[in-house]
Amino acid sequence: MTKLVDRPNSARGGRRREQLVAAGVALLQRDGWPGVTTRAVAEHAGARPGLIHYHFGGLPGLHAAVFRRATDLIIEPLVSELLAAPGEQAALAMMRQMMPQAPADEATARLAAELIVGAMRDPALGVVLRGELRRARALIADRLGELHPGWPPARLTGVATLITAAIDGLMLHHMIDCELPAREALSAVGELLDHEDDRGKD
Repeated sequence: MTKLVDRPNSARGGRRREQLVAAGVALLQRDGWPGVTTRAVAEHAGARPGLIHYHFGGLPGLHAAVFRRATDLIIEPLVSELLAAPGEQAALAMMRQMMPQAPADEATARLAAELIVGAMRDPALGVVLRGELRRARALIADRLGELHPGWPPARLTGVATLITAAIDGLMLHHMIDCELPAREALSAVGELLDHEDDRGKD
């Protein structure tokens, strides 16, 4: 009888890899980076510890995969909503609704905090976070280019950078202070946009 092998590029191997990453994210939420060990992740996923090396080349590779998945869970929903908005005012309205809820639960707040800690302590994880933030900025810049085809590339990049930094800053401050007046801040931005639109019509 042929023994099934979880080859990294096989469907079975892909499922096993996803299970290990999901286990790592769950442990990161619960215990922080000290809890994301080879043995703990394998036990949580019901797998052999040797599969960590097989699929990720070792614990650093697993940490990078877990970090990337956790970043997606925090950043991707908000960026996707921004890209789907028909314009800046609609995007701000969406953010006013989402911001008080992100991150509202303790597990998500812990995950966001661990991403920052991990990026500061481990240069390799910092590279992953920088890559994800650059990807988000590029997507936002492309969307701004669709809304404002006359804007030069430097302005698109600059505004996308400000938007990304504002989202990160508001989320971080909201984690620290749940009474942060995020809606008021976003409303103020909307008023500035209206003023800019009025100037463009003159």
